Amino acid sequence: MGAQLPLWTPSVERRERTRLSEFARSTQPRRAESSLEYAPLHAWSIDHPETFWASVWEFCGVKGERGDRAFIDDPVMASAQFFPDASLSVVENMLSRKGDGDALVAIDEDGNRRARTWDELAHRVGCIASALSQRGVVTGDRVAVWLPNGIEAIEVMLGAASIGAIFSSCSPDFGVTGVLDRFGQIAPKVLVAIDVYRYNGKNFDCLERLAEIQRLLPSLADTVLVSANLVPQSISTYTQYEDFVTSGAKSPKSPQRFPFDHPWYVLYSSGTTGVPKCIVHRTGGVLIQHMKEHQLHCDIRPGDRVMYFTTTGWMMWNWLVSVLASGATAVLYAGAPMTPSPSRLFDIVDSEAITLLGVSAKYIDSLRKAEMQPENTHSLASLRTICSTGSPLAPVGFEWVYKSVKRDVHLASISGGTDICACFVGGDPTSPVYAGEIQRPALGMASDVVDDNMVSLATSPGIAGELVCRKPFLSMPLGFWNDGVEGVPSPKHPGPKFQAAYFEHFPGIWTQGDFASRTRNGGFVIHGRSDSTLNPGGVRIGTAEIYRVVEQHPDVVESLIFGQNWNDDVRIVLLVRLTESAQLTESLVKDLKQRIRVACTPRHVPAIVLQVADLPRT
Repeated sequence: MGAQLPLWTPSVERRERTRLSEFARSTQPRRAESSLEYAPLHAWSIDHPETFWASVWEFCGVKGERGDRAFIDDPVMASAQFFPDASLSVVENMLSRKGDGDALVAIDEDGNRRARTWDELAHRVGCIASALSQRGVVTGDRVAVWLPNGIEAIEVMLGAASIGAIFSSCSPDFGVTGVLDRFGQIAPKVLVAIDVYRYNGKNFDCLERLAEIQRLLPSLADTVLVSANLVPQSISTYTQYEDFVTSGAKSPKSPQRFPFDHPWYVLYSSGTTGVPKCIVHRTGGVLIQHMKEHQLHCDIRPGDRVMYFTTTGWMMWNWLVSVLASGATAVLYAGAPMTPSPSRLFDIVDSEAITLLGVSAKYIDSLRKAEMQPENTHSLASLRTICSTGSPLAPVGFEWVYKSVKRDVHLASISGGTDICACFVGGDPTSPVYAGEIQRPALGMASDVVDDNMVSLATSPGIAGELVCRKPFLSMPLGFWNDGVEGVPSPKHPGPKFQAAYFEHFPGIWTQGDFASRTRNGGFVIHGRSDSTLNPGGVRIGTAEIYRVVEQHPDVVESLIFGQNWNDDVRIVLLVRLTESAQLTESLVKDLKQRIRVACTPRHVPAIVLQVADLPRT
């Protein structure tokens, strides 16, 4: 690390045109106008949070009442406050553009394309807000969706936010147990679900699972069905989605402004020790953090078209939706990324003039192993940025992108977490890209790597330690649902589980649970999770979710699950101790895998299942 040549360096003209350079010139006039030094800009952003975040608010064009104060520090890191006097609406910010240009484009596996203009989206969101109110949804109530990555999920999220309801989402590949482990804790008043979804050329009927979910969520006032015209005989009561939207058309609601720390949505931890933790994210903190990352780190601007391959069960879906606040179009793809051919996503890049494409490191590695050469088969003229996250991108993955995809593209490897719905480290469109390295600590984030004694390893490149954040940051979650208090946590009284999760390992500073190192080039390398969370294909998976399924099997006494580094990824290995009368037959292995697939997701299914005589215990 450090001696190698960069794979890409932006031209002087490109560097000077970036939003990051514009921001630096507007806030740091003493710096030379011909070049941007990132390290001093980052130091200023964490040493003067009140000035930095006030500047981000103005530069990124946040709509709302900012108030006089931008930051109030606190001895307890989780209790620090940003913009305590502010009020804003995420909907007002995301729908500030008007007209008949595309706000959303949705494309499915079969190539069907739908779109919503900015004006259409604003009208439908107002109708949905009214429809929710008619069903008794008020500020603080929960609205959940069990939907693929499509237009309806975003419309419902914005409709809920318009009236201050708290949103949450799961993708339809989650089984009944996975959905109830999440939504069952937050008791949604309205559930919007789909009857069938398509993946890898196959249709998957959701109605039987939906009936069970509906039965076990007694909090529901209504179930709204996004339907492919199947007859949902198993569903007791429901409203068709378009009827639901139309029901609010006579009195559409304008978005309300709420305090900066009003809860926006609930995301879920991986459930390593029990059911997943419900992470409550604040409205203003996540919105402005995303606007900063989009505009300054990814150089997104009005008129851009952004596609991130994701499901509604991953935080990158929430990140993608927020590009609307920067005036960019969100392009949504629902289906398998290799169907009908491995070039699927690059086909969409050309057909939709995508400017930023986001994928997982595993996807890049899969194309590399398949010896794909998109540079030779596609134009990719519009593509300026490729983002990679989900798991560490290996150096050979970086090299493949520049050799086989596009030579003049900003490859931004980024890393953060569901915990913060944002990035600790990420891209810098003004600086070189080196193989295997994430370029920079994110602005406003005091990201560092420390040893077991909390000593910084910034001057020890290549030495791995814990990834931490030393100072308060904008998108610190409010806390966990039902952690010490019922429902939404208070930022002034972080709950005990929340404190233990992030501040117990190194008292007073945020510990992310990633194993990382610094580089000589000012960047970072993420080596994987430092806790027991598994990460196959870049998808965080908690062991407890698998244990709960496996150990319900009558032949299984106990089990142990772990991740094994394999071909630049992680594969799941399941060890089982069986009853005396049982043997690990092919039939039993198939049964265990099917149980895991149905109750959790296909990504939880272990690559290897082995029988053992005994297991180690603490």
